[in-house]
Amino acid sequence: MTSSPAHSELPTEDDEPALLDASEAAEEIVEDDDDEQDHPMDSDPEEETEEVMQLQNDSVAHFDRHKDSIYSIAQHPTNVSMIATGGGDDTTFVWSSDLPSRPLPASYETSPSAERESLQPMAKLSGHTDSINAITFTLPNGDYLLTGGLDGQLRAHVTQSDFKLLASSQEVPEINFIRPCPNPQHPNTIALGASDGSVWVYTIDASDHSTPLQVRQAYYLHTQTCTAGAWTPDGQMLATVSGCGDEDGQEDGSFYLWDPFGAAAAAGITGRAGSSSQAVVGLTMDDQRFAVEGGLYSVAIAPSGAFAVVGGAGGMIRVVGLPRLGAGSTTGAPESVSGGAKNQSGGGGKKKKSSGVVVPDTASSGQAGQILASLQTQSDSIETLSFSSPPLTLLAAGSVDGSIALFDHGHRFAVRRHIKDAHEGYAVIQVEFLSAESGKLHHVLTSCGNDGVVRRWDTRGGGTTVAAAAAGAGGGGQPGLLGEWRGHRGQGEKGGVLGFVQAGMAGRRIVTAGDDGVSLVFDAG
Repeated sequence: MTSSPAHSELPTEDDEPALLDASEAAEEIVEDDDDEQDHPMDSDPEEETEEVMQLQNDSVAHFDRHKDSIYSIAQHPTNVSMIATGGGDDTTFVWSSDLPSRPLPASYETSPSAERESLQPMAKLSGHTDSINAITFTLPNGDYLLTGGLDGQLRAHVTQSDFKLLASSQEVPEINFIRPCPNPQHPNTIALGASDGSVWVYTIDASDHSTPLQVRQAYYLHTQTCTAGAWTPDGQMLATVSGCGDEDGQEDGSFYLWDPFGAAAAAGITGRAGSSSQAVVGLTMDDQRFAVEGGLYSVAIAPSGAFAVVGGAGGMIRVVGLPRLGAGSTTGAPESVSGGAKNQSGGGGKKKKSSGVVVPDTASSGQAGQILASLQTQSDSIETLSFSSPPLTLLAAGSVDGSIALFDHGHRFAVRRHIKDAHEGYAVIQVEFLSAESGKLHHVLTSCGNDGVVRRWDTRGGGTTVAAAAAGAGGGGQPGLLGEWRGHRGQGEKGGVLGFVQAGMAGRRIVTAGDDGVSLVFDAG
């Protein structure tokens, strides 16, 4: 039998000297500093530290049934544990954020599981052919679940019938957002904004077997994609903004206030262009005082309904007066809306000091359409805006530059705080104050960003809590930081938190929508 070639070529002791030659022994190989830096040891302490940070998970439960990024999240208005998420896998899941019951502590289990199990879905909804980036339950009772996708479909499911599909509609190329109407006189009504700039108002009624998905209004004044929208607190009127086109780069940057139910017309308030105008208030880039180069990406309306705030590229913010339909103001929660174009980078521009005028809660219709203030504290697109509930008079703005700015609209929009490194230099995706229903915690602001972290801030100021300071990196040590919760992959794309909802008593439970395809449940109590 022929021996293996490998074996036949092995050197023998006679062929290979046992000791080094003297000339070889004297040869010295010297590595310069650059080589040492280019080839670190596997046990480099910096790499070990980074790995430990990536493994940190502060969540008490998770949901991981999505196979792609989770782009949208909503919670039921009366059963706040019921969560709906829509993702890049074209699928909607409905699930409960309640923790599974455990009869005994984990240490008592005979065979404890090595890995925590995911929360289980209550329903899995299909039918979309592209990513689902808009989702909501209708008000006031969450009778229907509405989903909107990049396929242009609007699909309505009946909550009390195991989320059976009631009806669907496809009137637009892509749906950017869906907002439920808070007006109790118009229950189960929603508004959506589309990529072609159109705005639609629907009412869902299962008792109408011929047209359960009824078009109440459709508006076409925006010439580019409609990026964000917000209802007035009383639900009588709707405000929307637009950005710039993705393909042609053309800008619109317009703001419109719509009167879908005719309440303004009944009060004798019509658009500046006359009674034939679709909008009660309209501002475009033709007005240089209002123009924001790069477009608008967020909008919020004050709790009094007296004015709207729009955020756009370059950190620009404009404050616009709104008409008042009655002497009394609503005490409902203020609308706070994140931009429809996450991670949209804004145009440049020289920073300016904040400026503004006093905007009293008793603003009259005479201020409608007037530009009440122009602000610029941050350097990149304003993606998200949120008002605190009275008696506080704070406005929070989250920017792509990673900062959060707090303005006091009761004192000429003075900048109360600018948290420049709120999310480790990554874009801030959503900011939201706890609602008035949270008791005495309406000064607490929750934020999330592309760093994959959720943080809570005491907007009254003060020092950092011991727990927050122990958190370490990022926002750790920032004045007013109450706490931070990690668990998502982080580091920007495919690792950030694309949204959250706050549930439970005093907003104790925070549920996230992760770009990494996982939804985490944090106990912030």
